Amino acid sequence: MILSIFLAVIFVALAVIFLLGKGDGLIAGFNTLDEEKRGEIDLGRLRLLMAIIALFSAGLCLSLPYIGNNQKLSLLATGIFLAVCLIIVILANTWAKRK
Repeated sequence: MILSIFLAVIFVALAVIFLLGKGDGLIAGFNTLDEEKRGEIDLGRLRLLMAIIALFSAGLCLSLPYIGNNQKLSLLATGIFLAVCLIIVILANTWAKRK
């Protein structure tokens, strides 16, 4: 339970960092892009997506102790988390691109 709360606090802190417009170096792959490719990305939208996934991860961390050993709930939580991650990846590659 303490570990879940600790991880949730870390994820909430990350979300706040992203929402404040900081933490670009924490976005996987963003640092390795050249300047031309970075110009194609709407950084505000990408930060928003990263904040959403961080908050969702915090919620999942807080719910894990209550799920416990219930296999059906565990599979449901895993499926929902994977679906949200897939949606975030799709949005990061479409909605967060400048046109």
